[in-house]
Amino acid sequence: MLQRTPIKLQCFALDPITSAKETIGYIVLDLRTAQETKQAPKWYQLLSNKYTKFKSEIQISIALETDTKAPVDSFKAKGAPPRDGKVPAILAGLDPRDIVAVLNEEGGYHQIGPAEYCTDSFIMSVTIAFATQLEQLIPCTMKLPERQPEFFFYYSLLGNDVTNEPFNDLINPNFEPERASVRIRSSVEVLRVYLALQSKLQIHLCCGDQSLGSTEIPLTGLLKKGSTEINQHPVTVEGAFTLDPPNRAKQKLAPIPVELAPTVGVSVALQREGIDSQSLIELKTQNEHEPEHSKKKVLTPIKEKTLTEPKSPRVSPVPSHNQSPPTKDDATESEVESLQYDRDTKPNPKASSSVPASLAQPVTTSNASEVASGQKIAVPATSHHFCFSIDLRSIHALEIGFPINCILRYSYPFFGSAAPIMTNPPVEVRKNMEVFLPQSYCAFDFATMPHQLQDTFLRIPLLVELWHKDKMSKDLLLGIARIQLSNVLSSEKTRFLGSNGEQCWRQTYSESVPIIAAQGSNNRIADLSYTVTLEDYGLVKMREIFVSDSSQGVSAIQQKPSSLPPAPCPSEIQTEPRETLEYKAALELEMWKEMQEDIFENQLKQKELAHMQALAEEWKKRDRERESLVKKKVAEYTILEGKLQKTLIDLEKREQQLASAESELQREKKELQSERQRNLQELQDSIRRAKEDCIHQVELERLKIKQLEEDKHRLQQQLNDAENKYKILEKEFQQFKDQQNNKPEIRLQSEINLLTLEKVELERKLESATKSKLHYKQQWGRALKELARLKQREQESQMARLKKQQEELEQMRLRYLAAEEKDTVKTERQELLDIRNELNRLRQQEQKQYQDSREIASGKKDGPHGSVLEEGLDDYLTRLIEERDTLMRTGVYNHEDRIISELDRQIREILAKSNASN
Repeated sequence: MLQRTPIKLQCFALDPITSAKETIGYIVLDLRTAQETKQAPKWYQLLSNKYTKFKSEIQISIALETDTKAPVDSFKAKGAPPRDGKVPAILAGLDPRDIVAVLNEEGGYHQIGPAEYCTDSFIMSVTIAFATQLEQLIPCTMKLPERQPEFFFYYSLLGNDVTNEPFNDLINPNFEPERASVRIRSSVEVLRVYLALQSKLQIHLCCGDQSLGSTEIPLTGLLKKGSTEINQHPVTVEGAFTLDPPNRAKQKLAPIPVELAPTVGVSVALQREGIDSQSLIELKTQNEHEPEHSKKKVLTPIKEKTLTEPKSPRVSPVPSHNQSPPTKDDATESEVESLQYDRDTKPNPKASSSVPASLAQPVTTSNASEVASGQKIAVPATSHHFCFSIDLRSIHALEIGFPINCILRYSYPFFGSAAPIMTNPPVEVRKNMEVFLPQSYCAFDFATMPHQLQDTFLRIPLLVELWHKDKMSKDLLLGIARIQLSNVLSSEKTRFLGSNGEQCWRQTYSESVPIIAAQGSNNRIADLSYTVTLEDYGLVKMREIFVSDSSQGVSAIQQKPSSLPPAPCPSEIQTEPRETLEYKAALELEMWKEMQEDIFENQLKQKELAHMQALAEEWKKRDRERESLVKKKVAEYTILEGKLQKTLIDLEKREQQLASAESELQREKKELQSERQRNLQELQDSIRRAKEDCIHQVELERLKIKQLEEDKHRLQQQLNDAENKYKILEKEFQQFKDQQNNKPEIRLQSEINLLTLEKVELERKLESATKSKLHYKQQWGRALKELARLKQREQESQMARLKKQQEELEQMRLRYLAAEEKDTVKTERQELLDIRNELNRLRQQEQKQYQDSREIASGKKDGPHGSVLEEGLDDYLTRLIEERDTLMRTGVYNHEDRIISELDRQIREILAKSNASN
């Protein structure tokens, strides 16, 4: 049964360049309309649309999916085959590096491999079912956040970042199993190669942005080589996998015993699309000290999410009709008490952790009989079922000089709960900026009469308080905004169909109201944008509802109880005081009061019992936590003690080794000393022998030097004798050479040799000059031809340019003539228009003068008026003469032009008239 019926779906516009996003609008979906049969998608119009000129709409289809997979017997991990990255023969032309997952947004699936191979559709799902011994991952030196930390599991599935619902208790992790699934378009062979390449799925346990531990799930076992299991039924890899802390080798952590190892239960399934499967996961009990509970198998339906877009961030759910924005820490004690007594009417245990927005919701009779502490309230027949939703959208135009961490707080008991509603967490607002508020949507279901609703909305406005939260000081009330709820009653009504097909009405109103300072002058400090929606579901079908004692101010409770006696009829005869209707009414009223007191006392006792049970459960829970922590510490101390014993044994062995090494060192030292003395004696003996050898060698060298000096003197004497002989022979040869040169045959022969050389040189120069002459003659001919060709080309280009310039001049002359003719025509047309106007004016003046002259002739006008007329004619004559002279001085006109002739004619006529009048 869907308890949280409506959800708010916001639409954002995202800038791909700057990654900035802005809210366009939102829609409210009623989940009770979802059915198992697939329905046609509907168009929903955006509420609070930022672009009011356009009617923006979103097409959405809602459907329910039933999980029908058979229960799994155990979570024993299956062995994965060895990694095989080879491409089969069918995919011979395909590179394994090209097999990647690509998102197809239009089709809503991931394509793996080229399009020609993608012929089948598959669904891959990952389910995180349970976790145990997670506290072993937290070392004693790690510091967690001061506030209550949130832990969650994270993994990446085909590029999509997936996280499960966060939980706060590591010792007893309590979270619902969730299944994340993606649609895949591929083939079995391509998918097998892809899984062989991407062979492991990493799952991390995170706290904030810090990974506390991780495990790897082998994926190669899904599609084994040569296996056809996927064609008959889904293939799975599942089991309880051990979580390892990050950098265990670097931290040099000791191995943890198997019974204390942190584990997470994971199931990875792959199936062809269209094969039904029921995903009921066997959950492992968390209490190891109760064997009778550990033998039970609990089958829990899995909450499913379908991934069609990559890297979708985890978004907190929007509060619905049965859940208000404040968190559990902000709730008051009375709200928590009322929740404990309402848990029988709400089977979902997680729903009881949030404050109900309205305690006056109609419930069925079967549920009402189970609430022992509830109170029956009669609902009038004319009451309507209303749903009022408030969305505090944003704060803008802040006039305070410092940034604030703001929350909004309001309370309206008429909606069925006096508990305050607050936005959470606080958001920072600065000057000249607009900030959208988180968890600002809240909806109330209540039953009341329309005229009472209208009267209350007109009398009582909704006061929204703006608070500044500071960690270092007390919360400060900055201002209050007054929202007049009656404005929504005057807005336009729109019709829609309810869950049972009945006709319902909806009214929506949006505006911005100022927030007035709470202290000092009533100045505006900011503006608040909000949207309110009122939905009328028609008459209430239930005539009785149950409320807890913590709810006050509900409109339905304001009606008198049906058990009160009717007023006495005045026609009855009152004989005795005890028999009167007033006395009976008072007696029944007192009895009713006593009954209500008994009911109230019973409720208080039940609340006390519930509080005691809660305290006992909390004590047991903390006792289990302490026991688990003690076990963990004992295990750590045992490991440390073993390490210490091992270290002591190693130290003793090392001490013995040092003692033996020291004795060995002393022995070696004595041996080295004796060896040193022996070497020193040998060295002295060798030095002495070397000195004696050197002295003997020096004596021998001296004898050799003496012998060499004697040989030198003897050789020097022989050299001198040889030089004297050489000089005598040289003189004789010079004399013989002179005698030979003086002969004539020798001179002629030398001259012949010189002339022969000159002849050879001249012949070589003649041949070179002949070749140069021929080469220059050829070059000269080529140069003349090139010059003639260049001259001809230049003449042709000059002729072409001259012709082009003549054509351009002709065109410019024609354009100039056309423009001049156009200007002349325009000038003449203007002149003709001026002449026509002047002629008309002169004709009118002439007619007027003619009439004046006739009046003068008939004696109707007196002398002074006639003198005035003559002065006007003189002025007109003077002006005509000046205009004619001005036109003549321009040089454009002469006496033969039409306008000059017309002016001369007018001047002559006026002169004739003036002469005639004189």
